[in-house]
Amino acid sequence: MRTPDANMPVTEIRVAHSPDSDDAFMFYGLASGKLDTGDLRFIHILEDIETLNRKALAGEYEITAISFHAYAHLYARYALLPHGASMGDRYGPLVVARRPLGPEELSLGTIAVPGTLTTAFLALRLFLPDFQYRVLPFDRILEAVVTGAVDAGLLIHEGQLTYASLGLHKVLDLGEWWDQQTNLPLPLGGNAIRKDLGAGLISRVSRLLKDSIAYGLDHRQEALAHSLKFARGLSEALADRFVGMYVNELTLDYGDRGRRAVHRLFEMAHRKGLLPPVPVEFVD
Repeated sequence: MRTPDANMPVTEIRVAHSPDSDDAFMFYGLASGKLDTGDLRFIHILEDIETLNRKALAGEYEITAISFHAYAHLYARYALLPHGASMGDRYGPLVVARRPLGPEELSLGTIAVPGTLTTAFLALRLFLPDFQYRVLPFDRILEAVVTGAVDAGLLIHEGQLTYASLGLHKVLDLGEWWDQQTNLPLPLGGNAIRKDLGAGLISRVSRLLKDSIAYGLDHRQEALAHSLKFARGLSEALADRFVGMYVNELTLDYGDRGRRAVHRLFEMAHRKGLLPPVPVEFVD
């Protein structure tokens, strides 16, 4: 990383994202100083996704990871960066329980969810419009299901790979269901940038974020070793698998398929009365 000239004013950019292995992998190039950021200084802030969604409503951070569900309430202030999306391609958030359950049984019980602004919650409402839920931090949902505090749990992050070791059963894979409905990946989260930064700065930041993702993909073992610090007990093999699920070519750039998936999510949610019309704006 180039050291800025002493006389060059430094612009600080806060980058807020989740403290999990896929985000750590994605931002490794920036966080480790592997990239030349010139006069830009990136400050990384780690918070769970529902907290980030809520803070984005107030425009707190210049760049923030958000759920696409939350973007439906943020588009006036934030635009979507074309890099950094997490999409489940025939896999996604899981509903798990202590025993196999059908949709009717799910609707009669209580499901622990990681937040009402998460895309996982929106996707579950698309599948099952009427159900009772209890909001819990994402890393407490498995325990709540195991102890019987809730009937089922909606899992995001690493719990998608570890639930079976606790004797739990997969009831529903929302990514599989979405693929059957649309033949598209399920768009879960992305990176958004505040529009008031201006076109020039937004363009620079966008290029650096893409470079950071590309650096991780090009230096996989190095970036994976860094991301293991945020893997919450996953083995290296499972962490590698999880990172591969959510940091890939769609992360480097949505492409046409990824952009169509985002539009389809909002269109379906609008048709079912779950969201107002959402004008999607991508940074060029």
